[in-house]
Amino acid sequence: MVDVSGKRATLRTARARAVVALGRAAFGALDAATNRKGDALAVARLAGIQAAKRTAEWIPLCHPLAFDSVAVNLTPRAARLAVEITAEVKGTGKTGYEMEALVAATAAALALYDMCKAADKGIEIREITLLEKTGGKSGSWRRGKAR
Repeated sequence: MVDVSGKRATLRTARARAVVALGRAAFGALDAATNRKGDALAVARLAGIQAAKRTAEWIPLCHPLAFDSVAVNLTPRAARLAVEITAEVKGTGKTGYEMEALVAATAAALALYDMCKAADKGIEIREITLLEKTGGKSGSWRRGKAR
């Protein structure tokens, strides 16, 4: 693992996104809350939160970090037949929470796939990406902002 012993703890946040593109049948079942497996959005949200807490088990050599909060939001986008997932992790530490946010978004996307795959095997997980991070020696960064 990277040695972070010389770094000072600062308030840090990280936000990540994933997009899950569904077919009409799967999106319709999700939108009408008629998914045979139950509330897919609630299951995916919980999966993302739980995964963020276990990031060090997902990513070899990743620091096991404590954080203050994790939020996973899933927003159905009917015009795109997709669900946009955002995950935000906050805490005070010596290293950032980018990996925790990315893992949370990814796990939520995979759980949503699992919950909806009976209606559509062609579901696609897209755009797993870091949106922004704040804190630490390198300061703040936001996707799309000039570097």
